[in-house]
Amino acid sequence: MMRKLLVSSIATATAMIAAPAIGQSQSGIQAIEEIEVFSTNRRTEGLADVNAAVSVIGEEELDLIAHTHYQEALARIPGVSGNRNNGQESLMAIRSPVLTGNGACGAFLVAENGIPVRSAGFCNVNEMFDTHSENAAGIEVVRGPGSVFWGSNALHGLVNVVLPSPGDVGEFTLEGGPRGSSRIKASYGQDYGNFAQSLYITGVNEEGYRDDSGVDQQKVSWLYEYTLDNGIKMDGGFSYLNLNQETAGYVVGDGGYKDTTMRDTNPNPEAYRDSVNSRIWTRFTMESGDWEYVLTPYFREVNMNFIQHFLPGTPIEDTEHRSLGFQFAAYRDLGNDSTFSYGLDVESTDGNLFQSQPNPTQGSFFLRNTLPQGAHYDYEVEARQIALFANYETALSDNWRLSIGARAEKMEYDYDNKMLDGRTDDQGVACRFGCRYSRPGDRNDTFEDISPKIGLSYQLNNNNSLQLRAQRGIRAPQATELYRLQGSQTVADLDSVELDSYEFAFQGANSDLDYSVTGYFMQKENEILRDSSRTNLNGSDTEHVGVELSAGYNLSDNLSLRGVINYAHHTYENDLISGGQNINGNRIDTAPDTFGNIRLSYRANGNLRTELEWAHMGEYYTNPENTAGYGGHDLVNLRTQYTVNDDLSLYINIMNLTDQKYAERADWTTFTGDRYFPGEPARIFAGFTWKYR
Repeated sequence: MMRKLLVSSIATATAMIAAPAIGQSQSGIQAIEEIEVFSTNRRTEGLADVNAAVSVIGEEELDLIAHTHYQEALARIPGVSGNRNNGQESLMAIRSPVLTGNGACGAFLVAENGIPVRSAGFCNVNEMFDTHSENAAGIEVVRGPGSVFWGSNALHGLVNVVLPSPGDVGEFTLEGGPRGSSRIKASYGQDYGNFAQSLYITGVNEEGYRDDSGVDQQKVSWLYEYTLDNGIKMDGGFSYLNLNQETAGYVVGDGGYKDTTMRDTNPNPEAYRDSVNSRIWTRFTMESGDWEYVLTPYFREVNMNFIQHFLPGTPIEDTEHRSLGFQFAAYRDLGNDSTFSYGLDVESTDGNLFQSQPNPTQGSFFLRNTLPQGAHYDYEVEARQIALFANYETALSDNWRLSIGARAEKMEYDYDNKMLDGRTDDQGVACRFGCRYSRPGDRNDTFEDISPKIGLSYQLNNNNSLQLRAQRGIRAPQATELYRLQGSQTVADLDSVELDSYEFAFQGANSDLDYSVTGYFMQKENEILRDSSRTNLNGSDTEHVGVELSAGYNLSDNLSLRGVINYAHHTYENDLISGGQNINGNRIDTAPDTFGNIRLSYRANGNLRTELEWAHMGEYYTNPENTAGYGGHDLVNLRTQYTVNDDLSLYINIMNLTDQKYAERADWTTFTGDRYFPGEPARIFAGFTWKYR
């Protein structure tokens, strides 16, 4: 009852407030100082004042990129090297390998305007498509564990999509692409003084490069700001995102992504993914004495149905969850260049998952006798997350500054199995070789974690600084890791994953140059993996070492060079048997040593801007035994934007200019050998933006 009442209150407040109305960062220290970020302490502050490995893609740069997939934007961020899969799908990597499996998505937190797009225990590897990134004013990426203001899932990093501030706006964008694909974006908003509101709409229709791989997607966001007579500021809105996708599966065979007879085919024409995500939130900001208080209640609902084409038997998964929560934080300036903040986060989630296989299993005699037709899982989970945190920052001297904080978090699951317990088919009949899917009995699980952090910064001079950081990231096991079991396992006795991170950073800027050099060393314990008997275990310790270089330089008044270069080394650090081998010391699969992105940008007379981009993906192993691999690739993209007048601008983007044959993702399994998601050939997108008010 209380949950329904709070949901109604948020919706009613939003409706009542509506009633009255029935950069890209350029090179140089000035530009750096003007950049503001939200994702470090959940309120806006200057990037130059932040002791964190945070990068920002501004609105001007996002307009130039005009990304059709968010990977095109995130590839410009140091430390980010994920795979684009088919359609709008993806596998993320931030200072990490590309992680797969039931709970791999728990290594990264994805948020929009500071609200996570999924509940902490119900993540999905593709959840970036649940953000309205096409109409964003900025994308912020924190590499390494999130600050104490973020908890479970901000393990390797977090991405926060920042929507525009509401106000006077009126724009319409129409884009055409290959094979008849099209996209529209529209925005309309007004500022009435103490009330402002804006509406943003995006629609995508794409046939797809491969057979039966079309995408239809619609996104709507409404935003508002309102200041009450007593000075309390309210800002919030809602987002609704719908995806209907035909999904193309892996192309199998050594070098299959190069084979002209295979690379545009789809071995799984029946595969699809349908997803609906909606959120509503209101942020209340008020001041009382020396304190600033921020309270953000929110409601989230996620529904997704798709064919697991990557599994034998291709079962259908239908999952959903609804969450109600609030974020609270209090901030105080203590004087003497010191600040203190504390807060409370609470979230309650109801989720369920149903997995079934409508058709008999095809393949070997063994598979046909271990993968039963019919229902595999049917369960409900009630999850509760509560966290307390505090953070203190102070100047130790004219040059040294200290930041210290901690977060205590508790995650509880109440699991209710709606099917027969155990390892049988849905009629209670055992499989000849043992059914693959195992359903634990009803149970409760609780995880309690503490996440401390300390940071020191030293101002070398007016333009350059040194930063040192040590912090711990945590993530509780995901519901699917605990309750979607396989093989003979009846209980997943799992602990939270912990990651200890140590890093240093040199950064600075002058009139023509800005740079950042960051080195990190991370050790992860209790990593959750599925062994050869398909048992979920805390069986892996891993080590992650890397150096990230980000820099921009003005070659002349019209010509500039920007880029990121990354070196990373990810290894298994304990005895593990995979494929009959001990993989201790091996490179983690799908973890390139080198990757990067360099752009040469030319501006002429303020009307024309052209950017030539080189994107590099280094070679990587595709199995833990390090016996199979992918050789990497290099792509060239060309983007041009021309401003006709104050109301009209034109653009044209040529992707994969040299028409390279490459793999968006390369993988290897014992059943198939090498398999790939082939990359698209050269393609052109052209469009215009009309500012009608």
